[in-house]
Amino acid sequence: MQIPQIILKPGKEQSPKRFHPWIFSGAIKKIIGEVKSGDLVEVYSNQNEFLGTGHYQDGSIAVRIISFNQTEINAGFWEEKIYAALELRNQLNLTDNSHTTIYRLINAEGDGLPGLIIDFYNGTAVLQAHSLGMNNCKNEITKALQKVYGEKLKAVYDKSAESLHHKELNIQNGYLYGNSESTEALENGLKFHINYIEGQKTGFFIDQRENRKLLAQYAKDKTVLNTFCYSGGFSIYALQAGAKKVCSVDSSKKAIEWTDKNVTLNGFSTEQHSYEVADVMQYLKKINDQYDVIVLDPPAFAKHVEARHNAVQGYKRLNAEALKQIKKGGILFTFSCSQVVTRSLFTGAVLAAAIEAGRTVKIIHHLSQPADHPNNIFHPEGEYLKGLVLYVE
Repeated sequence: MQIPQIILKPGKEQSPKRFHPWIFSGAIKKIIGEVKSGDLVEVYSNQNEFLGTGHYQDGSIAVRIISFNQTEINAGFWEEKIYAALELRNQLNLTDNSHTTIYRLINAEGDGLPGLIIDFYNGTAVLQAHSLGMNNCKNEITKALQKVYGEKLKAVYDKSAESLHHKELNIQNGYLYGNSESTEALENGLKFHINYIEGQKTGFFIDQRENRKLLAQYAKDKTVLNTFCYSGGFSIYALQAGAKKVCSVDSSKKAIEWTDKNVTLNGFSTEQHSYEVADVMQYLKKINDQYDVIVLDPPAFAKHVEARHNAVQGYKRLNAEALKQIKKGGILFTFSCSQVVTRSLFTGAVLAAAIEAGRTVKIIHHLSQPADHPNNIFHPEGEYLKGLVLYVE
């Protein structure tokens, strides 16, 4: 069957020639053949030069290119992509590591597969499609995972219902291969319950692994506040490092229950750890100078460019409150996972917060996502996690 062709307007071929994987709807001159969201298409320049093969979708980003070579998208294609991604994780010492059994295998554009996330939890691969094209390929991807991993793969769980809001498709989460109820996995020797069925994203925020490890260097004998704690990742690292006291705060009761479960799983006592179900901003206003170390790791304040200004103001207010309240000589770990808020915008918001708080603040670390969340050099938009570690005088 003939693959539909997307013909670009004159001059619009420069972006895919620089290997940027997105074709915007405004760059399209015409479409040859019938095409609907999720279909595979080939992209050509106005001079009929092949530029790439990708998935079409109605919207601003009309095509997400999965291959810049004119090749058949078959079983071998998916196996090759997954082998390549796994080889990077091998190089990072993540795939055969007795201390860490949690890592990201496929990071969308970062691994040349826009619209696809696969996280690996101690034998269970959790797949999340962010495009209809990837959703259509889930069975082929599952077979490729089985081929590449062999007996090391216990199950493949599809978590795409949250990332694809197409009610008419009636997308349901569920197992694509095998079956493995809640998973216990290791990160740097610490134990975590991974609830990929009920949890956010694929079940755990793997992208903070190295930043949690860094926090441990500052936690010994300190009082630590972990806000937006989710399942308590930063809290567990602080306790392991010998923090005097750790408090975890989240507006979700379920998140606090998961945190408590992970505290118990790692053998820490309730005397060392406290928690509160609360709105973080309201909680920060009443803590005064109790804490030596504060972690601000909020959910994305902006998922679209239109919300960017309000997001920047939100980061400013949140950081200003924490900077007002932290102890003299305190350490603040602060993050933004809003892709549309650039690193410079986020740093500017924290600068404005420091001015408002009237504190002398020094940046001691610039933080980002870890190496198993690679950022494609041709796709700068892939850098979504920004973080600063601040010393507050």
